[in-house]
Amino acid sequence: MAAAGNKGGADNPVRSGLTEAGRSRATRAPRGELARLLQDNARLRDVFAGDEASCRRLAELQQWQSRRLLLSHADLRADPRYRRAVEFFFEDLYGGGDPRGRDRDLARVHRVMERLLPRQALRALCLAVDLEVLSQELDADVVRGLPPGPISVDSYAEGYRRAGRASDRARQIDLLGVIGTYLEDVVHKPLVHRLVRVARRPAHAAGFGALQELLERGLDAFEAMHGAQEFLAIIRDRETRAMKRILARTPDPFEFGTKDPAGTGA
Repeated sequence: MAAAGNKGGADNPVRSGLTEAGRSRATRAPRGELARLLQDNARLRDVFAGDEASCRRLAELQQWQSRRLLLSHADLRADPRYRRAVEFFFEDLYGGGDPRGRDRDLARVHRVMERLLPRQALRALCLAVDLEVLSQELDADVVRGLPPGPISVDSYAEGYRRAGRASDRARQIDLLGVIGTYLEDVVHKPLVHRLVRVARRPAHAAGFGALQELLERGLDAFEAMHGAQEFLAIIRDRETRAMKRILARTPDPFEFGTKDPAGTGA
C-alpha cells in the first residue's frame, strides 16, 4: 500500500472513485468465499518458511510500513473525528494484533460466523481478509526486491517498483474504500448495526469474540465520523498519488520532506 504526504482531499465522494472491479467484488460474497480467503491467508503467513532472513526482513518491512502509513496520515490521526478510523485501517487491518491466532479462530468458526453475522457485516469481514491476503502478497514481493541495508523511503520505493503489480496496487487502494463504504452502510442501517451488537455474546461463546470486537471497532470508528466519504476520498487520493509518484521515480514520493518513518516510533 502506498500513502502520500499530500494533505489535500477530493471533491467527489469515494463511491464515484471505486473501480468496476471493486464494485463487483463488493456486491458478491459467494458461499465458501470466507473459507477460501482464510486458506490463502494462512498459506501466505508461511511464504518464507525456512528462510529466517526473509522472515525477519518481512517483519522489518511491515513495521516500517505501519509507521509510514501513520506518518502519512498524521493530520487525520490528530483529528478526533478521524483518529479511530485511521487506527482501525492502519493498525487493526494492517498487521495488528495476533494474526496467526486470529487466523486459527476464523478457520475454526467461519461457518458459525456465516450464520450469526448480518450479510453486510459478513461481506465487510470477507473484504477485510481479502485486503490482508493481497497486502501479504505485495509485501512478500517487495521483500524479494528490496536492496540490502536498512529500509528507507528510497529503498522501499525501489523494492516496490521491482515488485511491479501496479494493477494490484490500485486494487489494494480500492479495497480500502469498499470496506469503508460497507462499514458506513452498516452504521446507517440501525437494524443491521443492532444485529451486530446482538451477536456479541454468541460470538464470544462460539469462540470468535476477538473478531467480533474487531468488526465492532470498525463500526464504532465509522459511526464516530458522522460521515466517512470525505475521509475515504482523502485516503484514496493520497494512496493513488503516492503510487504514481513511486512508479514515476519522483523524488520524495511520500512528500515527507525531512521526516523519516524509520525514526517516528509511531
